[in-house]
Amino acid sequence: MLCHVHRLGVTPYDEAFRLQRELCLKRLNGETPDALLLVEHPPTITIGKSGKLENILASREKLDRLGVSLFFTDRGGDVTYHGPGQLVVYPIVDLRQRGRDIHAFVHDLEEAIIRTLSGFSIPGSRNTHAGVWVDNRQIAAIGIAVKKWITMHGIALNVSPDPAHFKLINPCGMAGVPVTSICELTGRDVSLDSVMRKVITEFAAVFGAAMQEAAPGENRR
Repeated sequence: MLCHVHRLGVTPYDEAFRLQRELCLKRLNGETPDALLLVEHPPTITIGKSGKLENILASREKLDRLGVSLFFTDRGGDVTYHGPGQLVVYPIVDLRQRGRDIHAFVHDLEEAIIRTLSGFSIPGSRNTHAGVWVDNRQIAAIGIAVKKWITMHGIALNVSPDPAHFKLINPCGMAGVPVTSICELTGRDVSLDSVMRKVITEFAAVFGAAMQEAAPGENRR
């Protein structure tokens, strides 16, 4: 199945969200194939549909001072941080073509990240909480939405983010949860581009997708 790859570079959260919604509608109407958006956001905290403001541990004034934006969004889950050094992966996938199985989609998305980590000799795994973990440390947070069987939002993989910014929140609403990254675990400087290439490869393998670069004009709306 064809899947367009959108490499968005550093893009504000609201701009990437608008593009997701546009592609979701086009996918629903059969105007475009599945899509994989890969993006790095400026410092941003998002609050999902089940999010609680008390899981943001800093005042709005402090967030403004640090240059951290705040968005309420329609994905599942609680509070999540996005920022430089983190690869955010947004699949726009038509589950009508995949058995309408949301749990299988989430499992496969986690699997693509676990295989990506394996390429860097990191033993990622699942646990009782969503996302991907290394022992008891979260390395990738997941939160999706499904609109008429088309997926939005996705998974955020920590490559080399500022660990101090995760102290601004209870990650995914879980107090005291340690967060880690690829660079911390490998002890070396791993580029976001190298991780992105691996994610695309493993997404293609897990989802049985034929990846094709999106036309440049499709990446900005």
